[in-house]
Amino acid sequence: MLRVEQLSHSFRNAQGRIPVLHNIQFEIAKGEMAALLGSSGSGKSTLLHLMAGFMKPESGNIYIGEQDIVRMNENRLAEFRRKHIGFIFQSYELIPNLTIRENVELPLAFQRISASQRKKRALLLLEQVGLTDKTELFPSQLSGGQQQRVSIARSLIPEPSIIFADEPTGNLDTQTEEEILSILSRLNKELHTTFVIVTHEAEVADQMGRIITLKDGYLMDEQKLQTVR
Repeated sequence: MLRVEQLSHSFRNAQGRIPVLHNIQFEIAKGEMAALLGSSGSGKSTLLHLMAGFMKPESGNIYIGEQDIVRMNENRLAEFRRKHIGFIFQSYELIPNLTIRENVELPLAFQRISASQRKKRALLLLEQVGLTDKTELFPSQLSGGQQQRVSIARSLIPEPSIIFADEPTGNLDTQTEEEILSILSRLNKELHTTFVIVTHEAEVADQMGRIITLKDGYLMDEQKLQTVR
């Protein structure tokens, strides 16, 4: 599903080139739920944005399915992201003047899908994340955990091949964090959607099926767990 090959990247500032990632290589199979674990400055956020197609690497390849997104031009990449990549933000990134249902429908607005079909799918996904009674409310009327559930539903609506989550529980208390992780695990099992979850918390990573660790821009050890706890 996801294959990263010899990926390196750096940023430039007034002082020169600052290496961030060094020859990263790994694969994630279809339906896996993997954690990308690292402390601040490890390069995990840069790697996440490269894999999601928000940035281009200096060198290397990123395959989603059989498609190398590094070689795509901007128009083709934008279209590929809309259809095949879902993203869950730490800060939810909901549009405040749209209802919960409208926020979830939004990724389908640029596709040839009727309004009735968009609404039907949004309502189904909101039911799956436990928000059936909140569909016509606005983001400001929801708690942080409920807003993150909306973000999860929105990431799933285009039926993507893979979902990237950037510290999805970083703004939540411990109990709500457990609820969100439980929802992600259940959806992974039910929908067989591939999840890559970036976190700096070992406790979060331990609940994934696999852990990929970054340190100072280098790929460290991998841990593949027999069962997802």
